[in-house]
Amino acid sequence: MKILVTGGCGYIGSALVAALMRRGDQVCVLDDLWFGGEALLPFFDFNGFELIKGDVCDDDLLFNSMAGVDCVIHLAAIVGFPACEKAGRESVWRINVDGTKKVYEAACRAGVQRLIFASSYSSYGESQPGDPVTEESPLRPKSDYAVSKVEAESFLLSRNPSQTTVPICLRLATVFGVSPRTRFDLIVNQFVLDACNKGQLEIYQEDFRRSFVHVRDVVRAMILMTEAPLETVGRQVFNIGTEQNNISKQELVELIRRHLPELRVVFRNTSFAGDMRSIHVSFDKIRKTLGFESEASVGDGIDEMLSALRQGVISNPHSEKFRNHPALLL
Repeated sequence: MKILVTGGCGYIGSALVAALMRRGDQVCVLDDLWFGGEALLPFFDFNGFELIKGDVCDDDLLFNSMAGVDCVIHLAAIVGFPACEKAGRESVWRINVDGTKKVYEAACRAGVQRLIFASSYSSYGESQPGDPVTEESPLRPKSDYAVSKVEAESFLLSRNPSQTTVPICLRLATVFGVSPRTRFDLIVNQFVLDACNKGQLEIYQEDFRRSFVHVRDVVRAMILMTEAPLETVGRQVFNIGTEQNNISKQELVELIRRHLPELRVVFRNTSFAGDMRSIHVSFDKIRKTLGFESEASVGDGIDEMLSALRQGVISNPHSEKFRNHPALLL
């Protein structure tokens, strides 16, 4: 297949491009290089790889980049509550909503068969205790980031079925694990880095539950969606993750303590104006529809991250190049 990946230099995108190249696909990456493109340097000598620097809101560039493309995987976005707060609502809307509309419209003009959209489980907001959210649950977004994802999804799913391009929306749990462009501003990765380097964590709302998914499992799900029958997955939403990775911050701390028994933890009753959610997510739909199961546990991610840090594989992990936004309260 020939696949266009927007935002392909990022945390998920760089891992996805590697997997697609390994599968033998032709891959074109469109990325504005906000965070650099070093993660994709190994592919510059590969036949079938192309990198285009540009903005997803550039209509002509978008259309030209889609020549001969079978599938678009749309990752380009301002990602996460803190980054969106820093960028401001106007910029968030331009990239996350208007950019998605432009990508879809260009795909339709170019005759692209399918578009896979990376959305977020933050769209659900907060769930009731003991009540797992499904793809049919009400959406109660609590941040500009989540609102932008809901709006982009709504646009895609409301398109006329006669349009050339068929959208598929994937609501990703919070991603963790090592990738060619690892991020340390995501909760599991940040916890492990701080625990390893500081020997102490300060945690707020330790009973809040979140859902997590390894970056490699996200990639596996996206690749599966490139080949799944459109009559089965087209114009639908799928949660991506596993129930086994629905855990609280307290449980995450205990998993880290298995490796770092001397870790000191301070729990604080702190809140701030942000995307404060406690949520339990069901991933039954993708399991029943496509037989997909996430493979990596949070414990697996902790193991590999500690190994990478202890061996110095990731040099200077505190560099801003490993973050989309400043470090958060834990």
